[in-house]
Amino acid sequence: MRIFGIDPGSVRTGYGCVDTDGTRHRLVSAGALAMSSTAALPDRLLDIHRGLTRLLHEASPDCVVVENLFHARNVRSALVLGHARGVAVLAAVEAGVPVVEYTPAEVKQAVVGYGRAEKGQLQQMVKLLLGLDTVPSPHDAADALAVAICHAHLQGPAAGVASRRVPRHERSWRHARVAPARR
Repeated sequence: MRIFGIDPGSVRTGYGCVDTDGTRHRLVSAGALAMSSTAALPDRLLDIHRGLTRLLHEASPDCVVVENLFHARNVRSALVLGHARGVAVLAAVEAGVPVVEYTPAEVKQAVVGYGRAEKGQLQQMVKLLLGLDTVPSPHDAADALAVAICHAHLQGPAAGVASRRVPRHERSWRHARVAPARR
């Protein structure tokens, strides 16, 4: 399965694409779309859309995974980030690819094993899981790769079979619903 991860941002949008069988991952591409911080927001959004549309066409992924906004301290920043996320989702939908979203805590939990991991820990795990010599740069690319790896881990070995968001009750034995025994 080919998974394309996106870490949206209005000035720099990270992307990372991995091939996976659910347990082993291989880097396909990674990087960031950089926009001028002095450009008007509509122009930056157009650049994000065009760049992601091109990258999605080149990569031909089976699904796109976008980091979801968990919370923001600054309302204005959250609104601008929401626009960038919307453009990223639009590019994926226009490409005809299913879209899945995860919060930063879900990504950290799935990749590092701890939902409050530091950014450096997350980047090191991405490096290790992909068998890279160095941490992917810029950090937005590493974050996008982490989002893609998160989806692969939550899908498990059956990742090549189907692409769907795993319900919470299927992610952990704590949330498992056990049917009563039949007599």
